[in-house]
Amino acid sequence: MDARPKRNTPHSAFWRTKSLDELDPQEWESLCDGCGQCCLVKLEDEDSDEVHYTDVSCKLLDLGSCRCTDYDNRDVLVDDCVRLTPQAIRDIAWLPPTCAYRLLEQGRPLPWWHPLVSGTGETVIEAGISVRGKATSERDVPESELRARIIRRPPDRR
Repeated sequence: MDARPKRNTPHSAFWRTKSLDELDPQEWESLCDGCGQCCLVKLEDEDSDEVHYTDVSCKLLDLGSCRCTDYDNRDVLVDDCVRLTPQAIRDIAWLPPTCAYRLLEQGRPLPWWHPLVSGTGETVIEAGISVRGKATSERDVPESELRARIIRRPPDRR
């Protein structure tokens, strides 16, 4: 038996009936669970093309809310910030396995902890998906220390 608390599921489960290409801007934005994993600094091995996550976040990530502090201007203020689009979702291999955009593109359901399913953003934290309390801002970490900050890729928790 599932011991997780039951939450109200929104009546309009648009993510079950629409493709990523069909979503309006509000629906698109609501798919972000606010985990902050995509805002972790990643290092790519030039020889193997393997991507390594670090426990260091983008300078714009608010580590309390796990939201961007300047979302509208993020790709101007951060050179390597990637604006997610349906095509980008198909092309980007480094998105965390728990990313709603990635899951839906793969035809998989949203997990129980996703705010659209649970009705609250707190379940992202309860499930251990959020980077809250697990990351440090790149403002506080010299670039020379990034390799020492590599962590395991976020697990696929559903």
